[in-house]
Amino acid sequence: MANVERVKRQLLRDLVQQNVDLSEGRLPRTLHKGRYWPLTVRLLALAVLSVALLGSSRLIASWSAPPRAAAARPSQAPTKAAVSLPETPMLTSAPQPVDAAVFPLAVRKVVIDAGHGGGSTGTRTPQGTLEKDLTLDIAQRLQRLLVQQSFQVVMTRDADRDVSLKERGALANRVGADIFVSIHLNWIENRRSGGLETYYMGPTDDPYLTRLAASENRESGYSLADMRRLLDRIYAGVRQEKSRKLAETVQSALFQSLGKLSPEIQSRGVKTAPFIVLLTTDMPAILAEVSSLSNEEEAKLLTKPLYRQYIAEALAKGIRAYAGGAEETPEAVAAARNTAARKESR
Repeated sequence: MANVERVKRQLLRDLVQQNVDLSEGRLPRTLHKGRYWPLTVRLLALAVLSVALLGSSRLIASWSAPPRAAAARPSQAPTKAAVSLPETPMLTSAPQPVDAAVFPLAVRKVVIDAGHGGGSTGTRTPQGTLEKDLTLDIAQRLQRLLVQQSFQVVMTRDADRDVSLKERGALANRVGADIFVSIHLNWIENRRSGGLETYYMGPTDDPYLTRLAASENRESGYSLADMRRLLDRIYAGVRQEKSRKLAETVQSALFQSLGKLSPEIQSRGVKTAPFIVLLTTDMPAILAEVSSLSNEEEAKLLTKPLYRQYIAEALAKGIRAYAGGAEETPEAVAAARNTAARKESR
């Protein structure tokens, strides 16, 4: 540093002397022969030395200064990398669903839903028999049977009146029902077909079932704003599994009981469909198509009170079996399915 200061002082003296010489009209002494190149060399040396010293000071400062985090720009939010998160162990396999068998809960309160009512007549025969009247009669018969068996029963309707699907589900939730059973009568495009089928909540890719669900859901009382919440309920884990068990038990009881009266009756099986009346409940829920009004023979049977009593007794048998855990054995289920398959193949 002493050499640099000495060179600076010498350059300053030379510049002062040049100014004096020029003001007196003399040629600056530094431009005399033998003086030009030494001055140039000194200037270059001074420039190189200054740059070298500047770079060295910055390098030394970078070594000695502690590291600092780069400041975020005022217009930018902190990045995710700047947030310290606890380490989460990676899942080595997909989580397994909970087996509904670990929840063997009692069934005490049953909500019975007589399909349609009021302005919603449902299906009808050419002779004028209405679905809404038949489902109410069957529901009232089922109510009496379950009360005799010490169940608590709540009806979504006990007269010919309008009740929206939203109100039906809300009622079942409000009273704290253990299961929900909706009673309907089927209508099949092929009038020679008929039979029994039971639904529980779930999606479907069957065009016929899609149209059927759309028809049943038309008077739901819900709007598009509720769609996401309703769709989320289609997959409800344990509740869906218990609904499937209830549907299988009721379907089996219906087919075994009614098949004795009408050997030609068909079991159309247990299916899933997004019926809103099933989606809006908080408990296991099924929709039972207990016969078909489109089939001439079944329509005639439905006009007979004794046949409707048999339907109610079959429903009560299925509910009682589900509540007591006395589900059908695999052998009995297989036999019923084989019988149904033989009848359908005729």
